[in-house]
Amino acid sequence: MGQLTGPTNPTTDANWADPQPRKGFFTDTSICIGCKACEVACKEWNHNPRDGDLQLLGSSYDNTGSLGASTWRHVAFIEQDGDRIEQARESGRALVGLGMPAVRSSAAPVDTTPPDTAEFRWLMSSDVCKHCTHAGCLDVCPTGALFRTEFGTVVIQADVCNGCGTCVAGCPFGVVERRDDGTYSTHASRPGQPEAHTEVPNHNVAQKCTLCYDRILEGQTPACAQTCPTTSIKYGDHDDLVAQARQRVGELHAQGMTEARLYGANELDGVGGTGSIFLLLDEPEVYGLPPDPRVPTADLPRMFNRAGIAAVGMLAAAALSFLTGRGTGRRR
Repeated sequence: MGQLTGPTNPTTDANWADPQPRKGFFTDTSICIGCKACEVACKEWNHNPRDGDLQLLGSSYDNTGSLGASTWRHVAFIEQDGDRIEQARESGRALVGLGMPAVRSSAAPVDTTPPDTAEFRWLMSSDVCKHCTHAGCLDVCPTGALFRTEFGTVVIQADVCNGCGTCVAGCPFGVVERRDDGTYSTHASRPGQPEAHTEVPNHNVAQKCTLCYDRILEGQTPACAQTCPTTSIKYGDHDDLVAQARQRVGELHAQGMTEARLYGANELDGVGGTGSIFLLLDEPEVYGLPPDPRVPTADLPRMFNRAGIAAVGMLAAAALSFLTGRGTGRRR
C-alpha cells in the first residue's frame, strides 16, 4: 500500500521499476451529444454483456441508468424541468442548455443572455471510473485483485477477485459493482421470441473500467475515446489533459458560460485528484457526482495515531492502578 493522502504521482507510488507517464481521460461535457457511441464501443471491446432489454427507463430517455459491472462507460442524460431551472436562476447562475442530442462544434459560441435556457434543459455527460490518485477500492481489497498499473490506472484482476465486495464499499463514486445474473438476462424483443441468455464472463466478481489497459499497453487509444465522434472524450497524459481542460474552461468563461468548472483536477481533494477529469456545466450534484469525494482510507494514519495514543493511555492507567494497589496492600 502506498501513500494514502495528499498529492502524489500514483505511477511512482506503486513502485514500478519503469513507471510510465500517468494516463487518463478528459471528458468535456459541453460538446457531448449523448450518442452513446462510447458505451457501445466499451462493451464491444471488453466483451461486456448488455444491461436489461434496452428499454427507456421511464424517468429518462436513458436506457442504462448508471455505471455498473457491465456498463463501464455511461452517458447520463440530465433532464431538468422548470422548477430546477428557476431555482438556479434565483441563485444568479447563468445556465446553459445543450438541447436535444445534436452535433456541435467546440468553437461555436453559446448564447447565455437572459432568458438563459428554455423551461426544459438538457445536459449530457459520459461518466466512467475515476482511477483515483488514492483509490479506496485498491486500498481495501483483501486479495490483491486490484492493482495500480504503470500508467497510474487501477485494474481488477477477475481471476484473483473473490467477490467479497469490499471494493464496492470502498469507492466514494459508486463505480465498482459485482456482476450478477441480473445484468445479462434479456427479454424477448418480439412476441414468441425466446429470451436471450448470453454467456457472461467474470460472474460474481467486481468489475469496472480498466481504461483499456490492454490497448494502452500497445500504444492504442481506449475504445471509448477512439469512438467519440465529437472528441468529448479525450485520452492522453494526465498532466497535459489537465492543462487542456483548464484552457477549455477559460474559453467557455470568455463565452459567458460562467458555470463551467473542472471536476477531479484538484490534487488536494479527498482522493488526491482523479485520473478521469471532467468539465461540467453545473454543480457536481447535478451530474450525480459527490461534491467532496473522500477515500475512506484517508483517515487511517490519524486513526492509527489515535489508537496508539489510546493504547499508551490504557497501559499507563493499568500500570498506575497496579502500582497504587501494591502500595495500598503494604500499608495494610
